[in-house]
Amino acid sequence: MSLVPPGPPATEDGGQICLPEHCFHSFDALFCTLTSKKPIPPQFPDEKYPLFVTWNTQPSRPGRASKLRGCIGTFEPQPLLAGLAEYALVSAFHDSRFRRIQEYELETLECGISLLTDFEDAANYLDWTIGVHGIHITFPHPSLLPASPSPSSAPSPLSSSLTIPTRSTLKHSFSATYLPQIAPEQGWTKIETVDSAIRKAGWSGRITEDLRRSVKLRRYQSRKCLVTWEEYVRWRKENGGEV
Repeated sequence: MSLVPPGPPATEDGGQICLPEHCFHSFDALFCTLTSKKPIPPQFPDEKYPLFVTWNTQPSRPGRASKLRGCIGTFEPQPLLAGLAEYALVSAFHDSRFRRIQEYELETLECGISLLTDFEDAANYLDWTIGVHGIHITFPHPSLLPASPSPSSAPSPLSSSLTIPTRSTLKHSFSATYLPQIAPEQGWTKIETVDSAIRKAGWSGRITEDLRRSVKLRRYQSRKCLVTWEEYVRWRKENGGEV
């Protein structure tokens, strides 16, 4: 059984799935919540996708990278009209890594939307491509792994499928995800990405090769779009909204 239900199929060029209007709608949800202004009715189709909404602080100087300000999403396909608005606020107000976004910060922000597509069960923890796939991993508590007579330290995916969480161990499982852009942004290898995801999932003990091989990995792709505050303001004014 698939861990994550697939969303609608991607177009061949990948260019018509995630639209600037998705970002504008998310920006509008945050702006109107903070200012009590009237929202602009969205004009895009209400399709269903797993999605993530990301808020970044725009770089203060040319050449510098944006800084993450909040990012939360869901692997459960959501109707875009309600889902984008909901997760725009969840990621703005409830990302535990950051304080709540305030009204005075709006003009410094940019909004990124990731619509997730093409979910596939990987053959092993190395069966994915950096820069193409995001990863969603699950693994059992290492204390539940069978004892290995000769533990291996050499990276190898060949025995990844030998240890599969059973119904009795699911309550002891860990899970985490990284969107496709994370590994290349951080300069990580596949093993470094998987190890970081294991830490993100909450495991603080030693990461062994047997632990890596116990990982069940589901890979996916992401269709992305990003707009700045200035672009959002222009869109809102063009659609008759107050700023």
